[in-house]
Amino acid sequence: MKSVMCVLLFLSVSLMAQKQEIVSLPEEASKKLVRMNKEFILDLPKDYESKKDFPLIIFLHGSGERGTDIKKVGVHGIPKIAPKTKDFGFIGVSPQCLRQEKARWVTEDLDILLEYILKTYKVDKKRIYLTGLSMGGYGTWAWAAKRPNVFAAAVPICGGGNPADAAKYGKLPIWVFHGDKDKAVKIEKSEVMVEAIKKAVGNVKFTVYPGVGHDSWTKTYDNPELYKWFLSHSK
Repeated sequence: MKSVMCVLLFLSVSLMAQKQEIVSLPEEASKKLVRMNKEFILDLPKDYESKKDFPLIIFLHGSGERGTDIKKVGVHGIPKIAPKTKDFGFIGVSPQCLRQEKARWVTEDLDILLEYILKTYKVDKKRIYLTGLSMGGYGTWAWAAKRPNVFAAAVPICGGGNPADAAKYGKLPIWVFHGDKDKAVKIEKSEVMVEAIKKAVGNVKFTVYPGVGHDSWTKTYDNPELYKWFLSHSK
């Protein structure tokens, strides 16, 4: 009986280590959404109840996870990594783009989400980070160009953006990832953005995975150095 109680206690402590839940935006916010599910996945650090603010990572998924089943968003990226990473010290927010004719993230939707998150959770506003893969990589480029003063750093993975936006990023730290054998989103999509930002004297670095196809995100999000890099930047 004692051993059973110990196991139950261990499981309870493990479950408390990282809290993941599905949250809905309130009606006043959700009714303004254009192409985003009102539900999102929220990851909270194990010590969230302490009296301090936490860095925030917003994760934008790819086209395969669009729809209204929010659980699909958890197959890749931050909502996959956070629950199984010991001492994952970030608040993780992972929204879902609806499956409509035009598969893209709408920055106005993301603005609504961020406004709610900042009002509701204990976020360190100097350490707000943005990342996304494939379609979410495109979304990362687009939203970071619109709100460069909000984010402390951005990581677009196997996506693309508008080179004409290069100057809009200013000195925002951007780390770009792409596989050189990607057939879904050609590596040139990242290359042209990196070159444009360099010409604009921006702050960008580029990691190319030799021989890797479209899935350049698994290796990226599994790398502890990514999170150290995020935390090395603040506003």
